[in-house]
Amino acid sequence: MTPAPPPTVSVLLDREPTDVPAGVSIAAAVALAGRRALRTSRPSGELRAVFCGMGSCHECVVTVDGVRGVRACITPVAPGMRIDTDQGVVR
Repeated sequence: MTPAPPPTVSVLLDREPTDVPAGVSIAAAVALAGRRALRTSRPSGELRAVFCGMGSCHECVVTVDGVRGVRACITPVAPGMRIDTDQGVVR
């Protein structure tokens, strides 16, 4: 018997409807969507992604439902969540 696929939730990732497994972090959802970065470092312009994975370094901050500075690595997705990276669509 094949196990049932995990339940999913629909979020808006940079204005694109995206279905991701329920309960994963925003960082995991971004990675599962095929994205390689969450933001751009200022002033160097280098792409930034998850670094520590536990919320200490703040490398993974995104805007969620209009709230800036949300740490993607420790924040779980929720149905209908609007996640905005400062990268837009970076693949």
